[in-house]
Amino acid sequence: MFRDEPLLEIIVFVERELAAATTVTFRALDPEHGRGCHAGERVELAGTTYVHRAFRVWVDLAERLGLRLLTPRAVESPLVELRFERLATQDASSAVAATEKYGVGSNFARSTKLEDPGFVLDFAEALARVRFPPAPKILDLGVNTGDELALVHALAPALREATFVGVDHSASALAVARARFPGDQVRFLEADLDQLAAHALGTFDLVISIATFQSPGVDDRELLRRVVQDHLAPTGAVILGMPNCRYRDGELEYGARMRNFRQPELGLLVKDVAFYRKYLQQHHRQVFVTGKHYLLVTGVAE
Repeated sequence: MFRDEPLLEIIVFVERELAAATTVTFRALDPEHGRGCHAGERVELAGTTYVHRAFRVWVDLAERLGLRLLTPRAVESPLVELRFERLATQDASSAVAATEKYGVGSNFARSTKLEDPGFVLDFAEALARVRFPPAPKILDLGVNTGDELALVHALAPALREATFVGVDHSASALAVARARFPGDQVRFLEADLDQLAAHALGTFDLVISIATFQSPGVDDRELLRRVVQDHLAPTGAVILGMPNCRYRDGELEYGARMRNFRQPELGLLVKDVAFYRKYLQQHHRQVFVTGKHYLLVTGVAE
């Protein structure tokens, strides 16, 4: 049981216990007894001093140590039992064609950004910044099964009548997207992003691309130039999403990762965001950078 020990001591305890086991359990002050307190503030209860920590502290600790926080158990007041288990090193994968790395049978298909509160709220805010003309046109690069289109329709029902073009190189994902969104105003195109010029797509009032610019084999700088110069209407907007997370054993972990780094290393991500921001500003867009698990770079006409 931990009463008033510092967090560093708890971290040492958890790591030591998990060196020989896959789970660790201990008791701490139920956060409800410290409502309104900051993490680390002391709470006096029945003559005993405890350190208050919100559940967010324990969630963050689990994430940063590669653990899953199981459902806390109520025990004798004012304590709660916290249980952590080690996440699997990596999800099982199977050999698939390069174009199906993010297809229906992939690990990627098991997750949905529509269940990430941060993404949903940040995307809603980004979409609200876009000023659409009558009969707008929307392009989604890396559309996959169409989650962004579903979100657009839910957040802005008037855009259900917009012309929408989604591009992806996964045939299986596009088959799902076509089944989800039938209709003459929606078109899905199977193509690599470096082949856009061959399809005469035209210009759009909004270009969306989430977790695609950083895909292997994509020249993100050149793709951004082509988007702005060839496919963006004079008053058009862009919403570009860069992944700042990974899924591990079903859990969403914060932060871009590099080999041999235990904790997130954001240097390359920051460099990319800075380039996109500067380039869009040079092309007369007001730029907003928001988000957590996905950093959204939103550029709207000045």
